[in-house]
Amino acid sequence: MPRYDFRCRSCGATFELRRAMAQANDPAVCPQGHPDTVKLLSTVAVTGVGGGASAAPQQAPSGGGCCGGGCCG
Repeated sequence: MPRYDFRCRSCGATFELRRAMAQANDPAVCPQGHPDTVKLLSTVAVTGVGGGASAAPQQAPSGGGCCGGGCCG
């Protein structure tokens, strides 16, 4: 079950809740009992087998610059 991070607007506490994805946007009450909370944007790290990050596939240079055509840099 996914974990979601919340912050209480009343006391400033940050806490996490485990809940089904269908309930991700449901209201949450902070551990101190305050109902005025906001769901925080969470970041997710994805790694390969063994925990190491895998290298990105190699790509041919595009020429750089603002348009990718090689005319400006």
